[in-house]
Amino acid sequence: MLYYGSDPFFILIIITLGLSLLAQWKVQSTYNHFAKVAAGRGLPAEEVARQILSHYGVNIPINQIGGNLTDHYDPRRKTLALSQGVYGSRSIAAYGIAAHEAGHAIQHALGYSPLRFRNWFYPAAAFGSNLGPWLFIIGLFMGLPYLTDAGIIFFAFAVIFSMVTLPVEFNASGRAIAALRSNAYLSSQELQGAQKVLSAAALTYVAATLMAVLQFARLLFLRNERRR
Repeated sequence: MLYYGSDPFFILIIITLGLSLLAQWKVQSTYNHFAKVAAGRGLPAEEVARQILSHYGVNIPINQIGGNLTDHYDPRRKTLALSQGVYGSRSIAAYGIAAHEAGHAIQHALGYSPLRFRNWFYPAAAFGSNLGPWLFIIGLFMGLPYLTDAGIIFFAFAVIFSMVTLPVEFNASGRAIAALRSNAYLSSQELQGAQKVLSAAALTYVAATLMAVLQFARLLFLRNERRR
C-alpha cells in the first residue's frame, strides 16, 4: 500500500488516531473526577436508571457486569448492563452513565428510527468492517480490481454504521439529561457534571466516525492511484 508523500490521507489518519486517544483519555479523566462527587439525591445509579425506565413504562432487567465503563444496553436481550463502578455508585458520573444507557432502552421501546436502523444494519457493518480491508489489500497487491472494489463496498457498511451511531448516542444523552433534570435526580450544578461526562464520551464517537470516513476516503484514493 502507498504511504507518506504519495498518500495525503496517511498523516490525517495518524492525527485522527491521536485525537481518538485524547478523547479516550478525556472520558476516563472526566469520569474519574465526577465518580468521586456524590449526588445529593443519594440513590444508587441502578435505582435511578430503574426509575427513569419505569417512568416510560419500560420494565427490563438491569444487571451488574465487570469491567470499567463497560455499560451498555443490549437490544437483543432487552437488558441494561451497568459496570461495577456505576451500578451501586451514588456519584454524578454514575447517574449520567446509567441515565444514558436507560436512554437507549427508551429509544428501543419507543421505536426510535436511527436505533432501529443501527440494530438492523449491525451484522452487515460488522461483516464489512472485518472483511472489507482484507479484500482491499489482497485485491491491491494481486492486481484484482474487483476485490478492491468489493473491499471498499463492504467497508462502506462500517462507515454508514458509524455515522448512524452519532445521532443515536447524542439522542440518548439528551434523554438522559432531560430525565435527570425533570425528575430532580441532580441539582443544576450537579447536572453540569453529568453533562461533562456524557459530552466527553460523545467525543469518542465523533473521533471514531471521523476515522472511519478518512479510512474510506483513503481506500478510494489508493484504488484510484493504483489504476492510473
